[in-house]
Amino acid sequence: MVLSTGDASEIQACALFAEFVAKEAGEMIRRAIVAEKVFDLKSSVVDLVTETDKAVETFIIDSLKSRYPDHRFIGEESVAGGIKHDLTDAPTWIIDPIDGTTNFVHTFPCVAVSIGFSVEKQLVAGIIFHVMAEEMYTAVKGHGAFCNGLPIKVSQARSKWTRGRSLPPPPLGR
Repeated sequence: MVLSTGDASEIQACALFAEFVAKEAGEMIRRAIVAEKVFDLKSSVVDLVTETDKAVETFIIDSLKSRYPDHRFIGEESVAGGIKHDLTDAPTWIIDPIDGTTNFVHTFPCVAVSIGFSVEKQLVAGIIFHVMAEEMYTAVKGHGAFCNGLPIKVSQARSKWTRGRSLPPPPLGR
């Protein structure tokens, strides 16, 4: 079966399975965050990778691939390791296994599992699991965004600095 952006129920099913996978990956991270960590540098001194990053990415890809063997995968750690991945029209999972690796290395609890899903080069679903807060953020194109199953939306609050502007406010004191 070829998946297209119009297959809403199939895309929702994919996202639901990815939620389950993200939660399992989160358990791996929760156990590892308190352990001593060894890390390597990727592109700079603030771009880190740990063995947990690699293990969680492998777990996510293997889990998704077991259900969706014809889908493609782009993982942050495998790309950083030199594996070439091109975004095509094929259903593609885009994975950051530990979003916030620097926080993870320093045992700061703001880390997440991030999984995006693209079909025909369009992002159609996103799953962000904030591991330590146990908050699951999900969105499927055309079906809204949710936190732990409850609808969320963009705030209607406005600032005098942002009204009609595309730039951030000027620094204080000017």
